[in-house]
Amino acid sequence: MAMAGLYRRALPSPPAIEFASPQGKQLFTEALGEGTMEGFFKLISYYQTQSEPAYCGLATLAVILNALAIDPGRTWKGPWRWFDDTMLDCCKPLSKIKAEGITFGKVACLAYCHGAKVEAFRTNESSIDDFRRHVISCASSEDCHVISSYHRGVFKQV
Repeated sequence: MAMAGLYRRALPSPPAIEFASPQGKQLFTEALGEGTMEGFFKLISYYQTQSEPAYCGLATLAVILNALAIDPGRTWKGPWRWFDDTMLDCCKPLSKIKAEGITFGKVACLAYCHGAKVEAFRTNESSIDDFRRHVISCASSEDCHVISSYHRGVFKQV
């Protein structure tokens, strides 16, 4: 008997490309060769799954703060000083984030109040070419990361 829910849903193709697919591996190899995957290894070293469905922004930010080696200034569990999505509540209470989600602006606020240098780009405030240049520049560095907020429906996802 199958349980209801989302489990291993296939990505809509196009436009999505599964990371572990031959095409995904080829894109990864090309980007690595071109020097635009510099931050990947630090990020993947700190990867964590979000603990709540609405914590996608929080989990993403926790991975980045850990990759940047920013000290959380407090312990996570036991003696471990580590960012976790459940620790990121200085701009909006976790109970509200769990119920309502979090906006792009609040994620930027959280990054800033935890010690990250933040530059927020909104689609109505910059061009696509400016955005692409920034992503390429950031992806060519180990110490610059991009969080992108978007509507999954555009990519035929739920």
